[in-house]
Amino acid sequence: MSTQSDSSEQHPSHPSRRAFVAAGIGLTAAAMTAINSIDAVAAEDARPSPASGKPLIELGQTILFQGDSITDVHRTRDDHEANSQPALGNGYAWLAAAQLLVDRPDAGLKIFNRGVSGDKVYQLADRWDQDCLALKPDVLSILIGVNDYWAITKHGYTGTLEKYETDYRALLKRTKDALPDLRLVICEPFALEYGSVDKSWFPAFDGYRAVAKKVAGEAGAVFVPFQTMFDAAVKIAPPERWAADGVHPTNDGAALMARWWLKAVGA
Repeated sequence: MSTQSDSSEQHPSHPSRRAFVAAGIGLTAAAMTAINSIDAVAAEDARPSPASGKPLIELGQTILFQGDSITDVHRTRDDHEANSQPALGNGYAWLAAAQLLVDRPDAGLKIFNRGVSGDKVYQLADRWDQDCLALKPDVLSILIGVNDYWAITKHGYTGTLEKYETDYRALLKRTKDALPDLRLVICEPFALEYGSVDKSWFPAFDGYRAVAKKVAGEAGAVFVPFQTMFDAAVKIAPPERWAADGVHPTNDGAALMARWWLKAVGA
């Protein structure tokens, strides 16, 4: 799947329709079927908080994607420009950003990705001043949690579900205190039973999903239920179609995530 813009046609900050279509070339029939099948669920389960009476994304906004490797996806670290494909990586953040920029070419949106592979919540906090607050986002999307659990089983990390919740709540409070008009999008961490993910993950990992939903509700954030999406997708095609190791999305999985994210924010 190609994720590079055609630089001979347009500056990377203004992706062409050809660039976005090229990004989706690898989408299979199974992915298209899944996209169509989950739209009804998205309309019901992925929606803005009722407390927010206005569109989430408006003219001239800065949008920031934050998280771990699922958001990072090999983004170029030394490219700090908004709307640059290398800086946005090769995953759902790039696909969602590209669609927004294609659909709203004159909206003046500035979109960044600051996901870092391997991060847990406390590691987001360690780099938050530079990688979030300094950018002054109007819309902040966070997907974090799988490493807070996975590292316990794989690397001897001594964190707990309670630490995840405490750290997440503190991070959101710190963020809202600094940026009181910020609009938040909290994404549900997810895992598919395949590859690195086996039955031993459950039900323990489900607690991390529940915490993400809980803190989203407390913060008045849009909640994006990615696990619901993938649960629907694996009824259409096997889990390896969507996440080759059970955690990191394939091209098709990233395309589903981008579509689901855009649906959730009303774009």
